[in-house]
Amino acid sequence: MRRPPSFRRRLFVGFLAASLIPTLACSAMMLQVFRLRMAGEAEREMSEHLAAASAALDTAFDAFSQAASRLQGSAIAARALAGDGATEDTLVNGELFAAAGEARSYAAFDLYDLGGRRRYSTRQTAGEAALPTGWGVLHGAAEQGESLRFTACGDVTDTESPLLQGAVTLTGAGDRETGYLVVSVYYAGFRQLLEGKYGAQNELVLLSPYWRPVYCVQPSLADALAPRLRSRLLAGRELDDPAEAFLYAAARHEKSGLYLVLRRPQVFTAETIRLLHTVSLGCAVVCVALSVCMGLALSRQMFRPIQRLRQGIGEVEHDNLDVCVPAEGEDELGELAGRFNNMVEALRRNREALVENQRELNQAQIRMLQAQLNPHFLCNTLDTMKWISKINRVPQVAEMSANLADILRFCISPEEFVALRREVEILERYVEIQEIRMSGAFTFRVSLPEELAECRIPKMILQPLVENAILHGLEGVENGAVEVTVREAAGMLRITVRDNGTGLPPEMEAGQYRSRGPAGRHLGLYNVNTILTKYYGDGCGLFLENEAGGGAAVTAVLPVQREEERLC
Repeated sequence: MRRPPSFRRRLFVGFLAASLIPTLACSAMMLQVFRLRMAGEAEREMSEHLAAASAALDTAFDAFSQAASRLQGSAIAARALAGDGATEDTLVNGELFAAAGEARSYAAFDLYDLGGRRRYSTRQTAGEAALPTGWGVLHGAAEQGESLRFTACGDVTDTESPLLQGAVTLTGAGDRETGYLVVSVYYAGFRQLLEGKYGAQNELVLLSPYWRPVYCVQPSLADALAPRLRSRLLAGRELDDPAEAFLYAAARHEKSGLYLVLRRPQVFTAETIRLLHTVSLGCAVVCVALSVCMGLALSRQMFRPIQRLRQGIGEVEHDNLDVCVPAEGEDELGELAGRFNNMVEALRRNREALVENQRELNQAQIRMLQAQLNPHFLCNTLDTMKWISKINRVPQVAEMSANLADILRFCISPEEFVALRREVEILERYVEIQEIRMSGAFTFRVSLPEELAECRIPKMILQPLVENAILHGLEGVENGAVEVTVREAAGMLRITVRDNGTGLPPEMEAGQYRSRGPAGRHLGLYNVNTILTKYYGDGCGLFLENEAGGGAAVTAVLPVQREEERLC
């Protein structure tokens, strides 16, 4: 059978677990909280940068719409685009520059006639002189009506061509189409518009509604990044890839339909995470080593007093009561050692007292055996007196001698419990002696149901009660009477001794007998009540009361116990 671990080992393991588990748990928790906090901070910053970039785009596209609205109502622009040679170019350019406002710093505004030829522009360098009307941006503007419609270019790496173009059809009097306003945004314009809006360490990519690249700070990056992001989106996956060293955040710009994708380096790279894990593991190893050393020291310090107590208990088991455990300190273990020493001292005194009591008990038994010789001698003497009285024809002396001999033999018998029938027989012997002594001054009667005759009761409890009734209750009373009745109630045996005498004296309270010690006139009541309470508990004993017509009643209450039962 496997031996269970020792207390010292369990104590050491407990110390080790109590010191290591919280430390390691707190370290892992702090590392995880730190990572989540940094990741959350990064997500918040990316959201703020996306919002700033989107606000910049809102400002730009609001300016584009306002320019288109102003040129829609310009009669000068309508006449110039319609081919009216009288219209001066200066006025048209002034109208165009005024409508473009500050937006011309990051976008080019061009006026094209219905044939697709560029007539006026806010750019100093020449752009495309003509645009096709059957397809492209002008064709889309014709279908769209009076709202700007933007189209992304095909090559994001071409920084000299417009990356995003929007066109709107201009109308003159009678809602007649007069030409087109084309808004072109180049690489430099996007850079000026979005500069400082998305953070120094972040990279912003603009994608079309079909997730085609439109603008990126590094144009070469857009061609490689856009297909990868589009494939993840179509596959229903997150933009972030744990295998990559970047975080992604995306937002849709409602006014243009473009998607803004922000990329920034991961808060914790794989190398940084490995370093953190290495540092955490090193700290854990150091904590384990310190916890092992401290656990060994603490377990040894706590186990030393316990080991001494264990050795002391072993000495006591081998009957060595001279052992003494030194008490170290005033803590609980020192107090326990002191109490152990006191207990051993008490055991030593108790053993000495037990030896002395055994010696006295042996002497008492010897004296008891010697004393038993005298009652046997008295019984034999009483038998001799009985036969001499019969020979000399003195029947009363013979009867008293016989009764007294029976009572004496009953008293010195070794039995502690007797049948109620036998107790009543001895009681009748005693009453016969009293009747002879008092010349028949009282009558005696016993009422014992046959079903209760074999109940077991302590020996010699009825004789003191009847003696008390005869000597004290019937004192000075003529025609006295004593009656003993036995009955059962609720599993309890109630033996009542009644007399028609003077009743209970004032110093004896009615109810349950309250002992006042063995001294006084009622020694028999005290002894009987003490025997009953010692055997059966406080609920049993003697109960006293005065009869309504005179006299007193003393009731002994004890449990019903048949002859075959044993006393617990």
